[in-house]
Amino acid sequence: MNNIESPLLLNARLNMLAVFDLDSLPEEVMQHIPLDASALKDYKQLLVFGHGGKDMWQAVQQSSFSSESDPIDSFSIDVVQNYFKQEQADCSYHLLYPSPIRNIPLQALGKLAGWHHDSPFRIGINAEYGSWFAYRVVVLADTSLKPTKTMDAPSPCLSCADKPCIPVCPANALQTGDLSFQKCMDYRLQHDSVCKSKCISRLACPVAKEHRYSSEQVAYHYNISMQTIEQYQKTS
Repeated sequence: MNNIESPLLLNARLNMLAVFDLDSLPEEVMQHIPLDASALKDYKQLLVFGHGGKDMWQAVQQSSFSSESDPIDSFSIDVVQNYFKQEQADCSYHLLYPSPIRNIPLQALGKLAGWHHDSPFRIGINAEYGSWFAYRVVVLADTSLKPTKTMDAPSPCLSCADKPCIPVCPANALQTGDLSFQKCMDYRLQHDSVCKSKCISRLACPVAKEHRYSSEQVAYHYNISMQTIEQYQKTS
């Protein structure tokens, strides 16, 4: 999965890169790109930058962006901007994600790259990093990089006999083998919920547990999702 030769990206721990020729992408992906045909002619490829494992969090914490409201987004965008300035200086690019309009189908792109398999707790999973990876930046570019060869490894969930993520869920939200978002949200909103700043099921997953995020990073992400759930409850 780590096909990156860029020292800049690797030093920043953006250690996942998927490259797609635009003319190879399916229509269900292309329809989400917010540019018309005339603008798309300036670009040849779509690049997805991601990170696997816990090391990027340390890089963010050591950066000048650590105190910002969205430090991971700011850090990631800065790294990719520097990548184009220093290592792809002759190439132009257009940022698609992160952006206020978050309609880029990240999971679909992950499936095309072989990064993403569905898990019972609805977080993408693969054999190398388990569920401990994330999509950070997506750009259109006029690069001529070697397109990603899709990984065809099966989902690690298929060979997981015990599936500890299902019975450990305190909300009983995975009893059907697929996450019930309503049960999950209802439980997380309870005053005494143990899932406000973490997902017990995700933490119970045995796949690539050596790459598990630190407790601090887990809490960071789940506190943000908790704020989203609370806001949704107020407006619904």
